[in-house]
Order: sequence, then structure tokens, then C-alpha cells
Amino acid sequence: MTTFLDVERSLTGRRWTGPDPAGERIAEGLAQAAGLPLPVARILAARGVTPEDAPGHLDPRLRDLLPDPLRLRDMGLAAERLVAAVTSGERIAVFADYDVDGGASAALILCWLRAQGRDATLYVPDRIDEGYGPNAPAIDRLAQNHTLIVCVDCGTLSHEALAVARARADVVVLDHHQGGETLPPVLAVVNPNRADEDGALGHLCAAGVVFLTLVQANRVLRAQGAPEPDLIPLLDLVALATVADVAPLVGVNRAFVRQGLAIMARRARPGLVALSDVARLDSAPSAFHLGFLLGPRINAGGRVGRADLGARCLSSTDPSEAGALALELDALNRERRAIEGMVREAALAQAEARDDPVLSWAAGEDWHPGVVGIVAARLKEATGRPSVVIGVSGGVGKGSARSVPGVDLGRAIQRLEAEGLITRGGGHAMAAGLTVEPAMIPAAMARLSELVAGAVQGEGGDALRISGLLDARAATLDMIEALDRAGPFGAGAPAPRFALSGQIIERADTMGESHLRLRTRSPGLAPLDAVAWGAMQGPLGPALLAARGRRLHLAGKLELSVWGGRQRVRLRLDDAAEAP
Repeated sequence: MTTFLDVERSLTGRRWTGPDPAGERIAEGLAQAAGLPLPVARILAARGVTPEDAPGHLDPRLRDLLPDPLRLRDMGLAAERLVAAVTSGERIAVFADYDVDGGASAALILCWLRAQGRDATLYVPDRIDEGYGPNAPAIDRLAQNHTLIVCVDCGTLSHEALAVARARADVVVLDHHQGGETLPPVLAVVNPNRADEDGALGHLCAAGVVFLTLVQANRVLRAQGAPEPDLIPLLDLVALATVADVAPLVGVNRAFVRQGLAIMARRARPGLVALSDVARLDSAPSAFHLGFLLGPRINAGGRVGRADLGARCLSSTDPSEAGALALELDALNRERRAIEGMVREAALAQAEARDDPVLSWAAGEDWHPGVVGIVAARLKEATGRPSVVIGVSGGVGKGSARSVPGVDLGRAIQRLEAEGLITRGGGHAMAAGLTVEPAMIPAAMARLSELVAGAVQGEGGDALRISGLLDARAATLDMIEALDRAGPFGAGAPAPRFALSGQIIERADTMGESHLRLRTRSPGLAPLDAVAWGAMQGPLGPALLAARGRRLHLAGKLELSVWGGRQRVRLRLDDAAEAP
């Protein structure tokens, strides 16, 4: 990769890399052929989009990108069983994971059933008392009073727990986590990451799998001459889960998020309206808002509160109820942040002292299991390496792992279980969980470091990828609108990161405990506002505070800032470097 702006070591210690000359020529040709601004053409060129494909990429439509649900194994069986339970008035239970994807998946089914005058029992396991996924006591209780149990965002590896339902209730699993060589003894397992699937739809989150199941169920209803619930209004839930679960924004996921955001902007779902209001979201939602404002609040119920709060809020039809649930989730999110701060500080100190060049990991006694996942994400962001954080309590270590692009951490952790280094583990490429005996933690982490070493080194270490140079005069509302057409941005489809050269730092002030607000200027031009989220937790914030009046190269993403009804362009700052 070409060194960009000759930055070999930035204020955060990273080398900046940019597009090579060949890639730049392709982008310039695409810009000319398709009539696109060069920054937009760079995004499309990096994704291999041709001039002929550019219009479809800029306007992703669900009808063009939605795969045939029957491409997934067991899909026909699952959809027919769900419709049969509805039409015959059977009692249905929905067993969901406690994160955003699980909550949104459960809400999808509950809303679809409600549109047909049916209801279901919602069951979300307690993170601390029951752990992730189906457990035998809960499944046994549900099987006593229900003839169909639908497990969403969990269940693919729950052989023993789901076996207890046999002879009393049918079980359908709608999941996306990586499966093993055998499947649990249930009626159907619909999962694009089953071992016997081709992986073509492996980028779907669980809510995406559930949506496809409902598409097929509607087909069954249509064939029977029965009314079909409208699925399009449910895309806001699919978009939320896709972004919050860090699913790659490729293929149909792009259409899910693009159209889901448009539906969310109509403010028709009471739960999302209430959550947006407590998060003080006063503009049209973006993928960033889903991942960093709404997602953490929904997750807070499963992390430090009642596990079913998120699913109940998302599926609520009563604005008063939704408002009360959103306020409770917001309060729990503040509590989660306080707990997270203490664990994050200790975990970062451990990882820095260990100085593993491949894997960042930390473990501590009585670290709250509800925050180890988000601390693992913070550790990954701080170090640029796959990260694992483990809380030990009652003689058991329970941890969460977060990965970087190109490193399939879920499969590596499954390998640890197969080798007997951990007692349980699984997940997907970017996020996974594990249970381990405390005495085995060092050996398990050493082996995990070995398993991911080649992939991490192949990703280029601590380099910061720059999409291209941007003249400060091009930081306009029109440019943001043009860039938005190439979105949505997120996992697998990162937002373009631009470099602005030789910016004078006019002002730099702390904002809250960990953020930084800046005003920068190019000579002779109007000032540009910038914000550096979490900068005071690392070297960037203090360095910028000391840089007032100096010229720096800045690297970040353009975004729309709305305050008091006014729209302004803002730079979300990722890094900075000394300018000659």
C-alpha cells in the first residue's frame, strides 16, 4: 500500500496508506464514465463496481437483491410449520438472544403474528443466570405449554437443550451463528452458516434470516388464499439488527439498511421513536445512529437489566409503554457505561502490559459479564487487533471476542473448543463468545493467538486506510448527499475516510469525559467543525489539545451535524499527523 501524505507515524502511531496509482486510474475512469464525483467513484471502484453496475449500486432495491428464501436449507419446512401453527391457533413461543439482533428478530415474528391476530410467548434468557442460548430447564417449561418453539439468533449448537422438547413441541431454529458438523435434533434449522450451506448468504444477521422466513411464510399464506401481512414496514427492525450486529453491508444487507432507514425516518414504530427521543436523535437516522445511539440502549437490558426489555420495546404498539421501556433502557445504559469504564481501564492496562502483537486479551475477577463484549470492542478499537475480554466469577470464565476484518474469530474459537482448551465457544467471524476454566485462560489465549496470527499479519498491522485527499472546499452538504448514495456504510463497506492536508487547529476543547470538539481551517476558507469521539481515552486527544495554532493533516469521515434545526458539515476525526 502507498504511504499517504508521507505519514509514516501519526499522532496515534499509525502509518497512513492510500489507493495505489492503478486504483486511482480506475476511479477516475469510473467517475468520467458514470458521471460521478471522484470521491464517490473511489468508493465504488474499491468495491469492484463497473460503470454499468453503478446505477444499481447507488440505488439498491430490495426486489432486485432479495434472494429466494428457499436457497436456505430447511426454509420450506420452517415456513410451512410456522403458518400451520398460526392457522390452527397453536401456542407459539419465541426464544430469543438478549442482544439487538435477538430482540429485533423476536420483534419481527411477534409483529408478523400480531398482524394475523395471533400472539406468542416471548422468552429471553438472563445473561448471568442462564447464559447465551437455549437451556434445558427453560426449553422444558416452554415445551409443556407450547407446540411450537421458534429460536431466533441462537440454537444452532444447542443440541442437549433442544432435545428436551422432543415428543411435546416442534422446534424451529432461525440463526446465523456458525454451526458444527451435526445439527440439533429439531424440526428445522435455517442458518446460512450451517456446515452444509455454501455460505453465499453468510452475511445475513439473524433478523435477515427471520425476514426471509417471513417472506416464504407469506408465500405459503398466498398459496392458501389467506391474507399476507405487509413485510415492508418491518425493514426498520432488519436494518437496526444488521448494523448493530456488525453484519457486512453487502448484497441484500445494503437494501435492508437503505430501505429500513427510510422507514425508520417515518417514526411509525413506537419503540424506535421512544428510543430515538431518549437518545436525543433530532435528525433522520443513519447507520451510525443505529450502531452507536440506539443499539447500545437496546443492548443495555440484556447486559445489566432485564433481558427481555429490548425485544418488548421494539415490538410494543403502545407509545406510553414504549416510552417507559425506553427510559428504563436509557437508565440501564448509563449504568452500563459506568461499569464498562472501570472494566475497560483495567483491561487496557493488562493488554498493554502483555504486548501481544497479534491478539489483545484481558481477564479479571468479577468483571460484569454484561460489559465484557463492549469492552472487547473498545480494546479492539484501541489496539487494532482481535480482542478477548473474560470475566471470572464462581470459578468460571465467560468472555466475549471481537475481531478485525479478515480474521474469522468465531471459527478460531470453535477450534479452541474442539481442542479442549475451552468448555464452550462459538459465534461468527466478527464476534464470538466463550466459556473457559480460569486455569486454562493463558493456554487458550496463547493458542488463539497462534490461530489468528497469519490473518492478522496479512491485514497490515496498524496502518490507517485513507480513501483519498479532499479539498476543504469540497466538504459541503452536496458532497455528503453524493456520498450517502454510495452507502449505507458499516462493516464490510466502510465509510470513506478522507485526508485534509495542512489544517490549522483553531480550537480544541474537551466534550464530556472522553470526547474532543475542534474547529479547523484552511487558509482563506471558512472553518470546519470536527469531533473526535473517545479521543481522550488514547493519545489522540491530548496531542490535539496541545496542537492549537499548529498545522496538521487530518483524517476522518464527513458527516451531517444537525443542531437547532441547522444542518452543517462536520468531520468525524479518526487520526491526525504533523504537517510539514
